[in-house]
Amino acid sequence: MAEQQHAKAPVGVLIIHGFSATPESVAILEKPLRALGLPVSLPLLSGHGASSPEALRGVTFHDWIADACRAFQALAEKADKIIIVGHSMGGLIALRLAAQYAGTVDSLVLAAPALRLASLLAPGRPFHFAAAPLARVIKRWDIKPVFTGPDYLGSVAQYAWVPTDAILSLFELIGATLPLLGSVTVPVILLQNRRETTVRSESVAMLFNRIGTSHAERSVIWLERSEHQIFCDCEREEALRAILAFVSGRLKHDSPHAGRIS
Repeated sequence: MAEQQHAKAPVGVLIIHGFSATPESVAILEKPLRALGLPVSLPLLSGHGASSPEALRGVTFHDWIADACRAFQALAEKADKIIIVGHSMGGLIALRLAAQYAGTVDSLVLAAPALRLASLLAPGRPFHFAAAPLARVIKRWDIKPVFTGPDYLGSVAQYAWVPTDAILSLFELIGATLPLLGSVTVPVILLQNRRETTVRSESVAMLFNRIGTSHAERSVIWLERSEHQIFCDCEREEALRAILAFVSGRLKHDSPHAGRIS
């Protein structure tokens, strides 16, 4: 009888933050999703959220994936199906989890997934060949959060620089994720900033040309003014409404118990 008192929720939501950021950068999503009656998890990825970016030294994308897998498995003990929300690098990790846990992942919300970066040293960019040699000389990579105007959440705990080796591991993650896209078949909604300076908008075409999700179950919402930190910048409320609408739709579509949640 004790086990019956702790029945699983039909759906839970796993939210994965981006590179050099923390769960604070996506925290605007947590309370509204919990208000739907859903279990929500916002894991902190290895090397992030420390007092110094030195915490990222020696950390690789394998560590970040392992962190996300542990959070996913813990949430799967509370919910039958899981919607994964991933921002930037978190979007890459979300795609990998969708390929790995195809039977448990309900759907994906990808916010500016880091498939094609603006940096000329990133994978698929003109000077990617020089990234590894430069990393042997340049040990710190400056990162400056950019916002489009004064209406943003200024308390985002994001590093101002990172060890260059961590950037190279992010690049490796991009290369390791692309071949998996064909095995991702769950519904996907993509939020992309049209004019941001971190992730190139061609990431949308890259994703939709390779992903296994049917055309009927994929969509994109373009944000016109935001910079990369979608959930902290001036269009954060629009992004939040779009995600809540998507999640509510998934509850009605997939769960026989949706009426107990809405």
